[in-house]
Amino acid sequence: MDLKSEDWLSILSSEYLRDFVSEGGAAVKFAVTGEPDDRDTLRSEICRMASKEGYLCVSVDAVRTKIHMIDHLFHEIARQVDWDALAYAFVRRILEENGLRIPEDHAAFQVGRIAELNGQEEMFLLNDLKKWLGKAIFRDYRMSQEFRIAMIRLCLAQLDHENVSSYLSNAVKEWLRGELRLISTVKEALIFQKVARHNARHMLFSLAHWLRQNGRTGLVLTMDISRYAVTKRPKDTSDGFYYSTPAAMDAYEVLRQFIDGTDELEGGLIIVLAGPEFIDDDRRGLNRYDALRLRISDEVHDRSRQNPLASLVRLSRQSDVALSKRQSDGVGPQ
Repeated sequence: MDLKSEDWLSILSSEYLRDFVSEGGAAVKFAVTGEPDDRDTLRSEICRMASKEGYLCVSVDAVRTKIHMIDHLFHEIARQVDWDALAYAFVRRILEENGLRIPEDHAAFQVGRIAELNGQEEMFLLNDLKKWLGKAIFRDYRMSQEFRIAMIRLCLAQLDHENVSSYLSNAVKEWLRGELRLISTVKEALIFQKVARHNARHMLFSLAHWLRQNGRTGLVLTMDISRYAVTKRPKDTSDGFYYSTPAAMDAYEVLRQFIDGTDELEGGLIIVLAGPEFIDDDRRGLNRYDALRLRISDEVHDRSRQNPLASLVRLSRQSDVALSKRQSDGVGPQ
């Protein structure tokens, strides 16, 4: 028997978003729904709940993003992150922790203005800031080295809106988003390789930690993998990507790695949305990839009821009446 979507969302909110994940835990959940509209509604509901609890929620769809290539996945996530806002929040906190007065106007948030407010020399204040950032960021080994270097550059750029730091920070953001044409552009920032398959997962886990360092509860990532079940190439090339069966298996391997890496992920919830083919299709479905199936399938389960805390659940459509009631009662997302 399928689990009602509203019941599963309530469990997700109370047991994970408000409790386990908010305290630094991590989990990977799979939800199978019948129709594309159901997945869209579910994704929207999850992001509203997550935002309400202070998470950054990002959504990725295999129609437009090659999820089986984890570097492409990270780049799409990076395009949905306000990197400057995170860096600004971090620099502001570091300065306040060291007893400095901060201008209220964001436009006046420059090293010269801050030095003037605190009766210091600009050069000495900048040197102090670099030391503080080095201690707070570069020695935080829960983030990968390249990610730490990139964040330091973005933080320094918050105090230098017009000079070289600003130009370099734009290049760093392009590097994070996968839009940088030449890696030599960021060599001055001590970054010497692109985000690729070998380091993209560590970059994603670093982002989750960085969010928590800047006042966010954590990261919620929803991924719609239903396109991997499509066996016929779309006639319209603008309709998105088509995937071969080996690509679908590669996507399952990426998901398997996320599950095995939850001990490294801090404050992260990954929710994978799929169609019925994910369970029922013998050619491209879960049964084709034992490494993933054995991690998320319940070998011991009730015949008539699903476990709402299970890694894999099959959901029925959420009624409009139930959704309206949840929102009016303040139980679900607002």
